[in-house]
Amino acid sequence: MPLFVCVVTSFALISCDSNKGEKEEMAPLLATSPLVKDTMVTKDYVCQIRSSQHIELRALERGYIENIFVDEGQFVKKGQQMFQIMPLIYNAELQKARAEADFAEIEYKNTQQLSGKNVVSPNELALVKAKLDKAKAELALAEAHLQFTDIRAPFDGIMDHFQVRLGSLVEEGDLLTTLSDNSKMWVYFNVPEAEYLEYRSHSKEDSPMKVSLLMANHQLFDEIGTVETIEADFNNETGNIDFRATFPNPHGLLRHGETGNILMDVPLKHAIIIPQKATFEVLEKKYVFVVDEKNVVHQREISIAAEMPDLYVVKKGLSENEKFLLEGIRKVNDNSKIAFKYEKPDSVITHLKLYVE
Repeated sequence: MPLFVCVVTSFALISCDSNKGEKEEMAPLLATSPLVKDTMVTKDYVCQIRSSQHIELRALERGYIENIFVDEGQFVKKGQQMFQIMPLIYNAELQKARAEADFAEIEYKNTQQLSGKNVVSPNELALVKAKLDKAKAELALAEAHLQFTDIRAPFDGIMDHFQVRLGSLVEEGDLLTTLSDNSKMWVYFNVPEAEYLEYRSHSKEDSPMKVSLLMANHQLFDEIGTVETIEADFNNETGNIDFRATFPNPHGLLRHGETGNILMDVPLKHAIIIPQKATFEVLEKKYVFVVDEKNVVHQREISIAAEMPDLYVVKKGLSENEKFLLEGIRKVNDNSKIAFKYEKPDSVITHLKLYVE
């Protein structure tokens, strides 16, 4: 008797589960259509961060490094002394050139007096004057060579690591270090042709586009950048064109050579927008279930043009008049016939957070 009761109970449970499954299968699913409207999406582009001024400091004369007045990573002011190349030879050349210039000037003055008394001819006076001019030119050249042994900062900036050490023998043109002005940074990024055309068609000459910088630590940089420069030519291999944005860097957080991502708002005309929850992924490709006129669902691949919170902008694979499943995508298979309830896309988007799969 107990065995019979158990069998009957099991049969009843199975029957209940079966009826429950049938009810679930027959329950109408929620479907909608894409929302088509002009919108603005945020695009991100890999970028390279550069100092507005970044130069190499090189030796202008041959000699030994006699003094180094700064340190690596130090902030230096314009005109501050940085390196001293041993100036002994150039000092001697300067003294020699100065003596020759003094002698030529005395000779000229004496000849000028004699010329006034008609003792020497005007031509001889002109020759002595030319000799004096040559001596002065050689003096100026010697002074320039001596100044070249004194390396000073051409602008305010931060020192990089040294390529030489105290006592190093350097030749003319040898690299000493680099200097970066990080008061403002130039950030370079590449924009595809289609997005460039959208940007240019919606931008105004008197209102440059503002962009944000996502740093390597995934934090937004505090300052807002301005797109100031667009290169003249497209890269035929990549189909991209270079943009340059300028960011103020008042606290010196950004340094030359960093990387990050530029976040730029790009306008889209007649964008096809669908909820992200209506999609599913197979082998890294995105799909939706499209409902045909016979209420049969078909799995269809779509490509994504942009991503927004809870939404996708569809590049291709779906037209504005088609219907697709919003809910129940895990309850159906390809070519399944369904019952569904249709909801307008603007209502779906407005109440998107309320839907739970």
